[in-house]
Amino acid sequence: MDHGNMHDMPPPSTPSMMKNGSMNGGGGHHKMMMMHMTFFWGKNTEVLFSGWPGTSSGMYALCLIFVFFLAVVTEWLAHSSLLRGTTGDSANPVSGLGQTAVYTLRTGLAYLVMLAVMSFNAGVFLAALAGHAIGFMLFGSRTFRNPSGDQKTNDPPASGCAC
Repeated sequence: MDHGNMHDMPPPSTPSMMKNGSMNGGGGHHKMMMMHMTFFWGKNTEVLFSGWPGTSSGMYALCLIFVFFLAVVTEWLAHSSLLRGTTGDSANPVSGLGQTAVYTLRTGLAYLVMLAVMSFNAGVFLAALAGHAIGFMLFGSRTFRNPSGDQKTNDPPASGCAC
């Protein structure tokens, strides 16, 4: 096979092959949007939802606060007694369903934080990182635990990530 003339073909993502956001070159009015594949700084980004937070500085700040609290709540649920249950309730089906619901909620929140970080916005990444750190410090670290020691284990801390 001779592939000598293939270097003259444009890559599939060039405007000659993609007109108005469609591969078939149709006349649709779709706007092409650039997706970052490396970290960048700036308030003009989309996180989790189309068009959110937009270009407003206030909405970007709200986005960072939202991602921060999502990460804190994820850590709280990961280290909560709601997820561990009590030893006497281990055979209770209602307790098992409750634990499953809390685990599912924690997993969903962890995936939302992951998707937010996948916007590749450095501010969102730092907000998620800070949220996980503060959440672990408050709920998972031995520093702020009750001195009575309801947990006497040397196991590593539960991961807040559902990955």
